[in-house]
Amino acid sequence: MKPKPQLTPSDDLFRPRLDSFIDLRHEWVRLADSIDWRALEESWSNAITSTRGAPAKPVRLIAGLMLIQHTEALSDEAVIAAWVINPYYQYFCGETFFQHQAPIDASTMSVWRKRLGEERVRQLLELTIMTAKAVDFVTDKDCGQVIVDTTVQEKAIAHPTDSRLREVARRKVLAFARRNGISIKQSYARKGPAIARQIGRYAHAKQYKRMRRALKAQRTMLGRLIRDVDRQVAKRPDLKDGWRAIKAKAERLNDPPKKGSEKLYAWHAPEAECISKGKARKRFEFGVKVSLATTHKQGLILVSETYPGNPYDGHTLASTLQSAAINSGVQPKRVFVDKGYRGARVENVTVYRHGMRGLTPHFKRLLRRRSTIEGTIGHTKTDGRADRCWLQGMTGDAIHALLCGAGHNIRLLLRFLRLFWARILEARGVHQATHWLQAAITAMVAAALAMDGLRAQQTSA
Repeated sequence: MKPKPQLTPSDDLFRPRLDSFIDLRHEWVRLADSIDWRALEESWSNAITSTRGAPAKPVRLIAGLMLIQHTEALSDEAVIAAWVINPYYQYFCGETFFQHQAPIDASTMSVWRKRLGEERVRQLLELTIMTAKAVDFVTDKDCGQVIVDTTVQEKAIAHPTDSRLREVARRKVLAFARRNGISIKQSYARKGPAIARQIGRYAHAKQYKRMRRALKAQRTMLGRLIRDVDRQVAKRPDLKDGWRAIKAKAERLNDPPKKGSEKLYAWHAPEAECISKGKARKRFEFGVKVSLATTHKQGLILVSETYPGNPYDGHTLASTLQSAAINSGVQPKRVFVDKGYRGARVENVTVYRHGMRGLTPHFKRLLRRRSTIEGTIGHTKTDGRADRCWLQGMTGDAIHALLCGAGHNIRLLLRFLRLFWARILEARGVHQATHWLQAAITAMVAAALAMDGLRAQQTSA
């Protein structure tokens, strides 16, 4: 059932109102008052089509928790625990009175992410951009000049090795057989884990001939197990559909191609890809490519999109700029990129790339700010949760990238609002000091004049 509208309750004698004891000048309070929640509530409420059951939780509560989670880099469980003890988080999520109990179970966050999908979660990123305009953090002119770059959003998987992946495949095939009452000749329950550990020892000792011999034996064991289960499933047609997907994965892991999109890097995350960005400290990263577009001056994220298949950076530029126009409502006119976008051209957009000749000093100075997006990417990974994606599937990758972008924007807005009040208080202090100084000077002048008059009287006498 759709969520009920949140009504402002009357005062309660036994419960304190949040606005009666929190600082209404706090950045979380000012940000909550600056966000247009109604448009989001109307859109997200339409995601619930069922008319049965209890009403869903308020949209503002779920949206607020998602923004807090990716602003403070918290897990589902941690953000619920932080909400209970922080009155500013409760005010941000639309509460009127201080609450002492958790509003939802942590699993509800996962339910809502699946319910919303990529397109509705994208509205959170758009909401942060509109809020940035509302508080005068950015202008439409700022959104017309952007910096674009790509990074890798790593998947939450163990480092893929052939020995470990084959052992995982053996356990999955064996679990399917036991779950369906299939009798097999040999399960390799003792020898399988032992040989997987031994392969790791051989690799550490650089005994590569022994390692390859053990890998070959492991491949033989997994192949025998797959064929044994396959023969038994052929006699039971009701198991063929469930066995087909497991068999396909197990065969891909048992005889992996050396490279290409067919290579599997994790049983539970077949969408993970091997991407090399040329880093000395990390030669390969396993996840999905993400394209980011930020404003040139403030670093506000306008686009945070995933591109499965590891496409060439230049081929993603046009769609990234199109998304920037949709999210911000302004078509970018200038874009600053690195050499990875060599040869990329977009209609009605001027592309400035490192190494270009014939640039005036003004545009050279603008191009030098391109590297600021590297710091933005770093902050989304260290201060946010973009360093590791725990959500499932390609849709989970896309949702995670969007939420990380929205979280980064919220951090920028909080800092802006915090410094905004600091500047006001500083100006107020300067004004008071100036007033006191003027009063002191006036008093000193009056005292000097009085002394001069007194001396004149004494001289005449």
